[in-house]
Amino acid sequence: MTQLQATLCADGIVDYLAGIFVRRGAESYLGEPVTMSEHMLQSAMAAERAHASDELIVAALLHDIGHYSNEIPEHLLMQGTNNHHDEAGATFLAAFFPPAITEPIRNHVAAKRYLCSVDSSYERKLSEASQYTLKIQGGLLSPAKIQAFESNGYLQQSIDLRGWDDQGKDPNIVCSDFEHYRSLIETFVIR
Repeated sequence: MTQLQATLCADGIVDYLAGIFVRRGAESYLGEPVTMSEHMLQSAMAAERAHASDELIVAALLHDIGHYSNEIPEHLLMQGTNNHHDEAGATFLAAFFPPAITEPIRNHVAAKRYLCSVDSSYERKLSEASQYTLKIQGGLLSPAKIQAFESNGYLQQSIDLRGWDDQGKDPNIVCSDFEHYRSLIETFVIR
């Protein structure tokens, strides 16, 4: 458990996450035409529209929170440094939320790598920024890693989350703010 996790309690985690959206949500999103908060909110909205489970809606909303929980700045990421935001976010959130939320978050980058590995047309559908980050996130998976990913207990959830991640990059979409999801998020906080 990190020092930050130790100072937060179950009663304060949702306020802490809301604060991140307010304080840092307007930051750019790795060369995409939306801000980081717009991206995460659009991803959650896509999950809602797909009638996803409540856990996956929360996972879609919080899937990129790891960009805020480590200290590698975006400009370094765009220079070829992987910030492992998937692992950082899932590890941080695991102290407060169940695996049905954190494991798809942990696997959403691996899902991109997997989909590019098993479907040659998928990579061409990625945004330019996402194609770039694919390379620094490790590129295509080996056959052994494909097989390992396919044995993941959250395979379909991770793939679904990846799809909503891809949809959350439209500067013309207006969506609800973090508060729209507050009560839903609160239902999953581990107490």
